Amino acid sequence: MRKEKFQTLSGFPLKPFYTSDDTKEFDQGEALGNPGQYPFTRGVYPTMYRSQPWTKRMLVGHETPEIFNARQKIMFQNGTTGINFVPCNSYARGYDSDEVDIELLGRCGTTIDSLQDLEIAFQNIPLDKVTSGFNDPGPFALIAMYLAYAEKQGIPWKCIRGTSNQSDFISHYTSCNMFFRFSLDGHLRILLDHIKFCAQHAPQWNCLSIVGQHMQQAGATPVQALAFTLASAILYVRKSLECGLNGADFIPRFTFFFDVGNEFFEEIAKFRAARRMWARILRERFGITEPKCLRLKFHAQTSGTTLTRCQPLNNIARVSIQALAAVLGGVQSLHTDAYDEALWSPTQEAARVALMTQNILSEEIGVTDVIDPLGGSYYIEYLTNEIENRAGEYINRIEEMGGMLEAVRQGYPQKEISQAAYQYQKEIDNKERIIVGVNKYTMEEEGLTPPPPGLRRDLIEEQVRRTKRLKKERNHSLAQETLKKLRAAALAENKNIFAAVIEAVKANVTQGEIVRELGQIYGRDQITQ
Repeated sequence: MRKEKFQTLSGFPLKPFYTSDDTKEFDQGEALGNPGQYPFTRGVYPTMYRSQPWTKRMLVGHETPEIFNARQKIMFQNGTTGINFVPCNSYARGYDSDEVDIELLGRCGTTIDSLQDLEIAFQNIPLDKVTSGFNDPGPFALIAMYLAYAEKQGIPWKCIRGTSNQSDFISHYTSCNMFFRFSLDGHLRILLDHIKFCAQHAPQWNCLSIVGQHMQQAGATPVQALAFTLASAILYVRKSLECGLNGADFIPRFTFFFDVGNEFFEEIAKFRAARRMWARILRERFGITEPKCLRLKFHAQTSGTTLTRCQPLNNIARVSIQALAAVLGGVQSLHTDAYDEALWSPTQEAARVALMTQNILSEEIGVTDVIDPLGGSYYIEYLTNEIENRAGEYINRIEEMGGMLEAVRQGYPQKEISQAAYQYQKEIDNKERIIVGVNKYTMEEEGLTPPPPGLRRDLIEEQVRRTKRLKKERNHSLAQETLKKLRAAALAENKNIFAAVIEAVKANVTQGEIVRELGQIYGRDQITQ
């Protein structure tokens, strides 16, 4: 044998081959069904890609709103079918462009402070004809700007489609320290108001994207990422129902966001198990039976943490194989990483290669012609069953703790993720897990030619001046009045915080000012209030 043990990333020991004996307790009718039917193991729609391919939703976030607008239009010309907007890190931390060092602006996302910036970013893009995803943590000021801009254009909110990508605050607390702004309880209140508002006023908007991607990028195994994601989803459904919402009004607008790593077959099985588990959870725990509620729809992103600085062109192969796993797993929306992301913000050429990878998958190699082509494989069905069983054990343990919110307070998922990350790195260091070009098949190389240094500093400086002018020239009494109403909404149980955020951005209040106002009530960056 070429190695001492064979196992998946989640630790499943692997036999040399699989037969019907490995699925003899497997009831095909109950566990598989047909595509578009309960329990949706084989796909959420009856025709899947034979009717329509997945949405090609590439991350675009760089420098200023003007540059975003130009690059997004180029991506449309090259085959992108959805928008995925990433704001600058200063936004993620709740600061305006005029409040941070200029050298920090626009390097990892688009600078955006106010409604006027969003209008520039989406100029001449028909909001009622595209779906837009926003990396926008609570209080969702960027999405509020988007709705306000649609209203200015005369587009009814009921026609607006897209996703609140970073609305899952649990994933931030467990895995991504950048995106949480308030206490756990504060984020929960803000999210529930967002869900309620969208259910009533923007029924086609996906108000919650439940994120396993953060957890797997932080080091969770595929099983852990799936289990913690579904445990979070259980929390959000339970709390939304407790608010008096009808499941049919919000659950179909809950979507999922998963990472796609290098474990090809395990990733495919993870997505199949996710659909089956979600359908069963809703039916058995909550008594929800409407088919439109039971479908787990998900966006996937190839794994940035698997990309290497060494021999970066190898990353094209990694991304291609990961993207294939997502497609064979039945993805609804996909982002493919650029091969140079381990070195710098993607160049335009590298971003184009990443998009063309999806175009090749959808147009050239035949994987869109048959639904769930690996279904029935002894190995795939064995893995799907094992992932479901082990993820279910995690979920039961979390429920015994009092649910995901209490488990996070106790640090349970954080500890599990950190231990898995440590084990993974140890395997690499000991060469038990091979990373091509890093711990095997290394060579001297020239590397890629770096992009021109620096950003369009003139545009960055204009962004800062634009925000300063806005704060100086706007109607100050109106801005202050909306901030007072925002505070009043946060302090009152019968008012909606997100509705107040929309009124604030209409009055040219900046996102930094909105975050600060709510931070005075809910605290900043705290596990408990």
